Amino acid sequence: MNLAGIVLAAGLGKRMNSSLPKILHILHGVPMLQYVVDTLQKLKPEKIIAVVGKHAGLIRDSMQNPGTLSYVEQREPKGTGDALLQAVPYLKNFHGTAVVVNGDTPLITEKTIRKFLTQHRRKKHVLSLLSFIAADPGSYGRIMRDKQGNVMSIVENRDATATQSEVREVNSGVYAIESKALRLLKEIKMNKATGEYYLTDIVHIARGKGMAIDAFCIGSEDEFIGVNTRQDLDKAGSLMKFRIIGKWCDHGVTFIDAGSVFISANSFIGQGTIIYPNVHIEGATKIGRRCAIFPNVRILDSIIEDDATIKDSTLIEKSIVKKKASVGPFAHIRPGCTIGENAKIGNFVEVKNAMIGPDTKASHLSYLGDAKIGKGVNIGAGTIICNYDGFKKHITSIENNVFIGSDSQLIAPVTIGQGSIVGAGSTITKDVPANALALSRVEQTNIEGWALRRQKSRQYVVDSRQQRTKRKRNQKAKK
Repeated sequence: MNLAGIVLAAGLGKRMNSSLPKILHILHGVPMLQYVVDTLQKLKPEKIIAVVGKHAGLIRDSMQNPGTLSYVEQREPKGTGDALLQAVPYLKNFHGTAVVVNGDTPLITEKTIRKFLTQHRRKKHVLSLLSFIAADPGSYGRIMRDKQGNVMSIVENRDATATQSEVREVNSGVYAIESKALRLLKEIKMNKATGEYYLTDIVHIARGKGMAIDAFCIGSEDEFIGVNTRQDLDKAGSLMKFRIIGKWCDHGVTFIDAGSVFISANSFIGQGTIIYPNVHIEGATKIGRRCAIFPNVRILDSIIEDDATIKDSTLIEKSIVKKKASVGPFAHIRPGCTIGENAKIGNFVEVKNAMIGPDTKASHLSYLGDAKIGKGVNIGAGTIICNYDGFKKHITSIENNVFIGSDSQLIAPVTIGQGSIVGAGSTITKDVPANALALSRVEQTNIEGWALRRQKSRQYVVDSRQQRTKRKRNQKAKK
């Protein structure tokens, strides 16, 4: 099956009121154009050509995994007919079916296009278009058929008569055109009212030449929403959201409140995982099986392995959380971290560019930056790794089975040897040998009776003030 995909993506998108090209606006972490290209790539075409406008460089830089994608620039915005004509020279040696789609229809599915192409080839048509029944035809082009049901033309909404406006079968903007029929594009006349060449005119041109054409009414209306305004973008985002959530529900993921979560189209969630309300899973995040992601969590471009627990109000960025680890609540895992198996990062702990070993615990109120921390380490509350000297970041190494007492400061670069203990309240500036006790406190002094003398002194001050106040009142009374 010889197939080429052509994406019409040169529209200016003025109604978006944005300096960003319309097709690069984001839906669930992915540019609209990326959805369309990814859908076409699933059909395994020989090539995919995107016809773009003046933002060609920006569009090219924004696309991921381009594969067979190439670009053609439409230098002047002369309409969809002219846009497709720009791609024809790049199909010079191609013999087969060109499937044409719009770059602002991110909800279109592989299943629908594949079904459409199957019917096109079964009927051996030269030109086919994909239509659907619209609840409100609005601005869509109407499919005009004769009494026998043959497609005669597409009438744009602005040109439709009152009778034609009542037609609910409309054009989706998806075409299947055999390579030999692409020459018809040169016969499209400019619309004098707009100065554009409409691709829809190819239908009546082909019909006038007696070519085999038809429209196949398949797919759901939601698939063909064209995003032209911010409101369209919001509507498409809502539909995409529940499509994504539905996919993961089918894969065995539980959502406590599906309406409140955000899941990027590029993310993955394993079977048996539970997603609580107000969770944001963004970018290329991968979450394993049987995880629990509690409320108000945001995870960006990270890996959460099987049986991990991410507790309330935690932020994880570009990091790895290993199996059975627990993070949060109110934790911040900054980029470049690995949280080891069965490790615990607790309340108000911030970790940055650090390797946390298996079974290690930092349960509360600590900062662990630029560190290599081994297995079975206990980090006491209030511990700070002082990694920055004002000029450069330094590494702290904490070896296996170390105990760090509460309210300790580790001044990098420093190594805390295996099995050693750092006493609470210590400031460590030198390496600590294995199995040693490190202390850096001032020696404690107890002054007996001092508290009682202090209390008596305070009471004397209070009594003196009361006496002065009383004398002043007596003096005023005598006057």
